[in-house]
Amino acid sequence: MMTVLLIIQLLVSAGLVGVVLMQRSDGGALGIGGGGGGMMSSRGAASILTRSTTFLGAAFFILSIVLAIVAGVDAQGQSVFDTVEEEAPVLDLTIDQENQTPTLPDEG
Repeated sequence: MMTVLLIIQLLVSAGLVGVVLMQRSDGGALGIGGGGGGMMSSRGAASILTRSTTFLGAAFFILSIVLAIVAGVDAQGQSVFDTVEEEAPVLDLTIDQENQTPTLPDEG
């Protein structure tokens, strides 16, 4: 379930980025859809892009909330720290008296 929602979220976000980049920019060189011509008028294209942006933005927002809820239900009250060992293994280091260098005990 989580994988399907994540794939849908990825597609929606990629579509949202694409639709936003195709919109005409009022302030500079960010938009790539500023040219005229084509099958639709500029007003019709702007209307479709605006509606697409609204729909994809709402879908992104709703999917984000659903993913947070599903992740919370899947966790079942467990934390990442619950899986960590209680005590870390301790290695006994011995110091070589001649060289004054620590060494690990022989594994035997």
